[in-house]
Amino acid sequence: MISLEGKKILLGVTGSIAAYKSCFLIRELIRAKAEVRCVATKSALDLVGGITFSTLSKNELVSDLNFENNWNNHVDLGLWADAMIIAPASANSIAKAANGICDSALMAVYLSAKCPVFWAPSMDLDMWNHPATKSNIDKLITYENKIIPVGEGELASGLIGKGRMAEVIDIIEFLRYNIL
Repeated sequence: MISLEGKKILLGVTGSIAAYKSCFLIRELIRAKAEVRCVATKSALDLVGGITFSTLSKNELVSDLNFENNWNNHVDLGLWADAMIIAPASANSIAKAANGICDSALMAVYLSAKCPVFWAPSMDLDMWNHPATKSNIDKLITYENKIIPVGEGELASGLIGKGRMAEVIDIIEFLRYNIL
Protein backbone atom coordinates (compact mmCIF):
# COMPACT_ATOMS: atom_id res chain seq x y z
CA MET A 1 0.00 0.00 0.00
CA ILE A 2 1.30 3.43 -0.98
CA SER A 3 1.05 6.55 1.16
CA LEU A 4 -0.79 9.51 -0.31
CA GLU A 5 1.39 11.92 1.68
CA GLY A 6 2.79 14.58 -0.63
CA LYS A 7 0.88 13.24 -3.63
CA LYS A 8 -0.69 15.82 -5.93
CA ILE A 9 -4.26 14.73 -6.52
CA LEU A 10 -6.50 16.40 -9.08
CA LEU A 11 -10.18 15.81 -8.37
CA GLY A 12 -12.66 16.17 -11.21
CA VAL A 13 -16.30 16.53 -10.19
CA THR A 14 -19.19 15.99 -12.60
CA GLY A 15 -22.92 16.61 -12.45
CA SER A 16 -24.04 13.51 -10.62
CA ILE A 17 -26.18 13.66 -7.50
CA ALA A 18 -23.19 12.10 -5.71
CA ALA A 19 -21.22 15.35 -6.19
CA TYR A 20 -21.72 16.08 -2.49
CA LYS A 21 -19.57 13.03 -1.69
CA SER A 22 -16.62 14.70 -3.43
CA CYS A 23 -16.47 17.12 -0.48
CA PHE A 24 -15.86 14.21 1.89
CA LEU A 25 -13.31 12.80 -0.55
CA ILE A 26 -11.38 16.08 -0.52
CA ARG A 27 -11.36 16.01 3.29
CA GLU A 28 -10.01 12.45 3.40
CA LEU A 29 -7.33 13.20 0.81
CA ILE A 30 -6.22 16.22 2.84
CA ARG A 31 -6.18 14.06 6.00
CA ALA A 32 -3.95 11.62 4.09
CA LYS A 33 -1.63 14.63 3.55
CA ALA A 34 -2.21 14.83 -0.20
CA GLU A 35 -2.31 18.15 -2.01
CA VAL A 36 -5.67 18.51 -3.75
CA ARG A 37 -6.85 20.68 -6.59
CA CYS A 38 -10.33 20.54 -8.08
CA VAL A 39 -11.90 20.98 -11.48
CA ALA A 40 -15.68 20.84 -11.79
CA THR A 41 -18.20 20.87 -14.59
CA LYS A 42 -20.91 23.51 -14.67
CA SER A 43 -23.51 20.87 -13.81
CA ALA A 44 -21.46 19.81 -10.76
CA LEU A 45 -21.59 23.42 -9.60
CA ASP A 46 -25.38 23.29 -9.79
CA LEU A 47 -25.17 20.67 -7.04
CA VAL A 48 -22.25 21.90 -4.89
CA GLY A 49 -21.00 25.48 -4.74
CA GLY A 50 -17.54 26.26 -6.06
CA ILE A 51 -16.51 28.00 -2.85
CA THR A 52 -16.90 24.65 -1.08
CA PHE A 53 -14.35 22.98 -3.35
CA SER A 54 -11.92 25.89 -3.00
CA THR A 55 -12.25 26.05 0.76
CA LEU A 56 -11.88 22.32 1.36
CA SER A 57 -8.97 21.86 -1.06
CA LYS A 58 -7.29 25.13 -0.07
CA ASN A 59 -6.81 25.81 -3.80
CA GLU A 60 -8.65 27.74 -6.46
CA LEU A 61 -11.36 25.78 -8.27
CA VAL A 62 -11.09 25.47 -12.03
CA SER A 63 -14.47 25.34 -13.72
CA ASP A 64 -13.85 26.91 -17.08
CA LEU A 65 -11.07 27.50 -19.52
CA ASN A 66 -9.92 30.96 -18.54
CA PHE A 67 -8.55 32.33 -21.77
CA GLU A 68 -8.13 35.86 -20.43
CA ASN A 69 -5.76 35.23 -17.55
CA ASN A 70 -4.47 31.69 -17.92
CA TRP A 71 -5.34 30.13 -21.25
CA ASN A 72 -3.38 26.97 -20.54
CA ASN A 73 -4.65 26.19 -17.02
CA HIS A 74 -5.88 22.80 -18.25
CA VAL A 75 -2.37 21.87 -19.43
CA ASP A 76 -0.80 23.09 -16.20
CA LEU A 77 -3.17 20.96 -14.10
CA GLY A 78 -2.68 17.92 -16.32
CA LEU A 79 1.08 18.17 -15.83
CA TRP A 80 0.90 19.03 -12.11
CA ALA A 81 -0.99 15.97 -10.90
CA ASP A 82 0.40 12.64 -9.70
CA ALA A 83 -3.10 11.22 -10.14
CA MET A 84 -6.46 12.42 -11.39
CA ILE A 85 -9.73 11.14 -9.93
CA ILE A 86 -13.10 11.84 -11.50
CA ALA A 87 -15.56 11.34 -8.65
CA PRO A 88 -18.41 11.25 -9.24
CA ALA A 89 -18.11 10.28 -12.88
CA SER A 90 -21.46 10.63 -14.63
CA ALA A 91 -22.44 8.58 -17.66
CA ASN A 92 -22.18 11.81 -19.66
CA SER A 93 -18.60 12.53 -18.58
CA ILE A 94 -17.54 8.94 -19.17
CA ALA A 95 -19.02 9.07 -22.69
CA LYS A 96 -17.29 12.36 -23.46
CA ALA A 97 -13.91 11.15 -22.21
CA ALA A 98 -14.20 7.83 -24.02
CA ASN A 99 -14.85 9.66 -27.27
CA GLY A 100 -12.48 12.60 -26.84
CA ILE A 101 -15.19 15.25 -26.62
CA CYS A 102 -13.56 18.33 -25.13
CA ASP A 103 -16.35 20.75 -24.23
CA SER A 104 -15.43 21.67 -20.65
CA ALA A 105 -12.45 22.47 -18.47
CA LEU A 106 -12.71 19.00 -16.94
CA MET A 107 -12.49 17.27 -20.31
CA ALA A 108 -9.61 19.53 -21.37
CA VAL A 109 -7.72 18.66 -18.18
CA TYR A 110 -8.47 14.95 -18.64
CA LEU A 111 -7.18 15.01 -22.22
CA SER A 112 -4.06 16.87 -21.04
CA ALA A 113 -3.33 14.61 -18.05
CA LYS A 114 -0.02 12.77 -18.05
CA CYS A 115 -0.79 10.95 -14.80
CA PRO A 116 -2.90 7.88 -13.99
CA VAL A 117 -6.62 8.64 -14.18
CA PHE A 118 -9.18 6.99 -11.90
CA TRP A 119 -12.94 7.04 -12.49
CA ALA A 120 -15.55 6.56 -9.75
CA PRO A 121 -18.77 6.10 -11.74
CA SER A 122 -22.06 7.26 -10.31
CA MET A 123 -25.37 6.79 -12.09
CA ASP A 124 -28.68 5.03 -11.95
CA LEU A 125 -28.96 1.27 -12.35
CA ASP A 126 -30.26 1.30 -15.94
CA MET A 127 -27.63 3.82 -17.04
CA TRP A 128 -24.87 1.72 -15.46
CA ASN A 129 -26.14 -1.43 -17.20
CA HIS A 130 -26.65 0.20 -20.61
CA PRO A 131 -24.43 -1.26 -23.37
CA ALA A 132 -23.25 2.24 -24.36
CA THR A 133 -21.96 2.87 -20.84
CA LYS A 134 -20.26 -0.53 -20.75
CA SER A 135 -18.63 0.22 -24.11
CA ASN A 136 -17.44 3.63 -22.90
CA ILE A 137 -16.01 2.12 -19.71
CA ASP A 138 -14.18 -0.47 -21.83
CA LYS A 139 -12.73 2.34 -23.98
CA LEU A 140 -11.46 4.17 -20.91
CA ILE A 141 -9.78 0.98 -19.74
CA THR A 142 -8.03 0.64 -23.11
CA TYR A 143 -6.69 4.16 -22.53
CA GLU A 144 -5.11 2.78 -19.32
CA ASN A 145 -7.63 4.51 -17.05
CA LYS A 146 -8.61 2.75 -13.82
CA ILE A 147 -12.27 2.21 -12.95
CA ILE A 148 -13.14 2.19 -9.27
CA PRO A 149 -15.89 -0.41 -8.75
CA VAL A 150 -19.37 0.99 -8.22
CA GLY A 151 -21.31 0.30 -5.09
CA GLU A 152 -24.62 -1.46 -4.82
CA GLY A 153 -27.63 -0.29 -2.84
CA GLU A 154 -30.33 2.33 -2.89
CA LEU A 155 -29.86 4.85 -5.68
CA ALA A 156 -31.11 8.44 -5.86
CA SER A 157 -34.04 7.25 -8.01
CA GLY A 158 -35.16 4.87 -5.28
CA LEU A 159 -34.13 1.81 -7.29
CA ILE A 160 -31.86 -0.76 -5.68
CA GLY A 161 -28.83 -2.02 -7.57
CA LYS A 162 -25.39 -1.16 -8.93
CA GLY A 163 -24.40 2.34 -9.90
CA ARG A 164 -23.66 4.10 -6.61
CA MET A 165 -20.37 5.94 -6.40
CA ALA A 166 -17.92 3.96 -4.29
CA GLU A 167 -17.71 5.05 -0.68
CA VAL A 168 -14.97 7.58 0.05
CA ILE A 169 -12.94 5.11 2.12
CA ASP A 170 -13.05 2.60 -0.75
CA ILE A 171 -11.85 5.26 -3.20
CA ILE A 172 -8.95 6.16 -0.89
CA GLU A 173 -7.98 2.50 -0.53
CA PHE A 174 -8.22 1.94 -4.29
CA LEU A 175 -5.85 4.87 -4.82
CA ARG A 176 -3.41 3.62 -2.21
CA TYR A 177 -3.15 0.26 -3.95
CA ASN A 178 -3.13 1.56 -7.54
CA ILE A 179 -1.36 4.93 -7.62
CA LEU A 180 2.16 4.92 -8.98
